[in-house]
Amino acid sequence: MKAFLDSIQATHNPQTFLHQGMLKPSPEQVERIALLKQGAEAAGCQFSKPPDAGLAPIAAVHDARYLSFLQTIHARWSALPGAAPEVIPNVHPRARSDGYPSSPVGQAGYHQADTACPIGPHTYAAAYASAQSAIAATDAVLAGDRCVYALCRPPGHHAFADQAGGFCFFNNAAIAAQRLLDAGLRPAILDVDVHHGNGTQGIFYARGDVLTLSLHTDPDGFYPFFWGHADEIGEGDGKGANLNVPLPRGTGNHGILKALDTALQRIADENCTVVVVALGLDAHEEDPFQGLALTTEGFTHIARAIASLGLPMVLVQEGGYVSEALGTNLTAFLNGL
Repeated sequence: MKAFLDSIQATHNPQTFLHQGMLKPSPEQVERIALLKQGAEAAGCQFSKPPDAGLAPIAAVHDARYLSFLQTIHARWSALPGAAPEVIPNVHPRARSDGYPSSPVGQAGYHQADTACPIGPHTYAAAYASAQSAIAATDAVLAGDRCVYALCRPPGHHAFADQAGGFCFFNNAAIAAQRLLDAGLRPAILDVDVHHGNGTQGIFYARGDVLTLSLHTDPDGFYPFFWGHADEIGEGDGKGANLNVPLPRGTGNHGILKALDTALQRIADENCTVVVVALGLDAHEEDPFQGLALTTEGFTHIARAIASLGLPMVLVQEGGYVSEALGTNLTAFLNGL
């Protein structure tokens, strides 16, 4: 299987993470890349550096003001007296229609949803390269490959069109889906992760041209809290094109596979022609976030079920944090395909 990764993706090295008010090391560690790459290669993946497709595929999903923010904010922030090494928001607008300040501090609050997406000196370059990995995988599928893996790190599914969040800056799955749509295909984004893909949902929520589906821990008591409930089905042209299947904390193989059957049936019913799999290995029982309890064998069963659709697939890496099982779980998933 073809796979894509750019070494620049390792230059983003977030230092800050607030958990219940306590300052802790970020779970989104650079080490994830080596573990995931090793796991993919064990399943037979052959990695290439993605070509640079430019900013246009990213700008097809993310708005211009947000792109400018990511490109310039660290330098402008660093020029402030006493600024921390990373851009971290401390104030947020109540609504997206509120004022847009010129201050770097105010713009950080507008464009960063939480404190889990600190911006360092190399964040923009790494996020750009991560998106290019997703674009290259998409282009390979458009050229005829049935399944291609993009080792996207930093991940993407918490990023909205104009806002970073939850370790994510560019929404790689949304960028892939938009590119497939522009090529005349009918894409579905299937997000299987311990966290709801709230950014992905937000990007397509009022659109009916991309089917979005997410299996995740019930947000009533789990990040991202405000999105991911079963009654969120889309609005306007997108009504009925969004499916959330929130799962009780601790759900294991049987419950996740049963929820997956519901999502796969919807993909078949909607006559989708290609699937972007937003793959979260953090659904595993040993993942540090401890939201779901999928076993390593469970990832193989999930992959087999998705493969039964018989559709071409772009595999975009989302969550999955440092544990002894991380690489093994990716191997199990890829082997299941």
